[in-house]
Amino acid sequence: MINLAVLFGGRSVEHEISIISAVQAMQSLDKGKYETVPVYMAKDGSFYTGAALCDISNYKDMPSLLRLCKRVIIIREGDGVYIYEKKGGKVGKKPYARIDAVLPVVHGTNCEDGTLQGWLEMLEVPYAGCSVTASAIGMDKELCKKLMRQSGVPVLGDIAFFAREWIESEEEITARIENELGYPVIVKPVNLGSSVGISKAAGREELDEAVKLAMNFASRILVEPAIEHLREINCSVLGDAQSCRASVCEEPIMSDRILSYEDKYMSSGKSGKTVGSKGMESMSRIIPANLAEEKSREIADTAISAFKAIGGCGVVRIDFLMDTADGDKIYLNEINTIPGSLSFYLWEKSGLTYTQLLDELVELAFARARAKSNLSFTFDTNILSGDIKLGGKKGKL
Repeated sequence: MINLAVLFGGRSVEHEISIISAVQAMQSLDKGKYETVPVYMAKDGSFYTGAALCDISNYKDMPSLLRLCKRVIIIREGDGVYIYEKKGGKVGKKPYARIDAVLPVVHGTNCEDGTLQGWLEMLEVPYAGCSVTASAIGMDKELCKKLMRQSGVPVLGDIAFFAREWIESEEEITARIENELGYPVIVKPVNLGSSVGISKAAGREELDEAVKLAMNFASRILVEPAIEHLREINCSVLGDAQSCRASVCEEPIMSDRILSYEDKYMSSGKSGKTVGSKGMESMSRIIPANLAEEKSREIADTAISAFKAIGGCGVVRIDFLMDTADGDKIYLNEINTIPGSLSFYLWEKSGLTYTQLLDELVELAFARARAKSNLSFTFDTNILSGDIKLGGKKGKL
């Protein structure tokens, strides 16, 4: 049995969506292969584990749920990584569990942006999904677009600036947006997902409101032209930079001018009640998207090119914008390095069950760890045995 820690939650505006995605994943793991160890990261940075975390209904009362769980810490000890119970300022003498691999099911800033992946690298534990670098690029919309242009992947023009720059030079930035992009435009925080803080502006007053909204969520803002005759098409990619494949395409159904947070996670079922507990699975969509075979192949090939450009690993969802007024021309919109619900619904339509998808993600985690073990990260020298002069008075720091 593989002790698989499913890591979720975190200090992110997408905290709740991470919980939904994680519970879905834990319910679909092969119980004959994995001993599931749920690890919930609370918004205050505390870690918890316990069987109660596997039931989505328990999250309706978070204080009660956490009372059923153990507060823990995760450390590397000897040749392994272990979970220890933490009570007050004391740590248990014996490990609560050993971790063989980690499945991060997190979304947004401080989680999906390479921060968490860097910590897992320091722990030297195999983990599923994109590396530190790929995660950081995927989360940063401005940096990602620059890389895509260099890699020949089509993206819209844009203007990016810091919030402080807007405060100090609003007139100049506004004039540049009007001259180079024109209205309408889409205004986004540079490093958020799930459509949080994104809005459309058709003039100066709306632009100012949109920028101020985005400034609540990020220190950098991205503005790009809005496609008036728009279809949004998404495609998932699975594998690593050496070997990967694309899923069928989907077309989300938008209720407003842009795909909103509510569209993604709070769609209504036949009963009229919200079904947000299903995560991205609940959103209205057409799978496979109604596209000509040639266009579907173009999107899949472009998605694979983008995945390879960032050095992707695991499963990602790549969102495209299609301009129906310009010959159905496509533009990459963003790369979701840990997509909501891990995009399992796209892979099910592509012939892969959710359980099989999760197996492949864990296998990719171990494969990357094996490859990394063949690399050298230290260099044996004897420098410190010599007479070292640090400079300054009497060689002191």
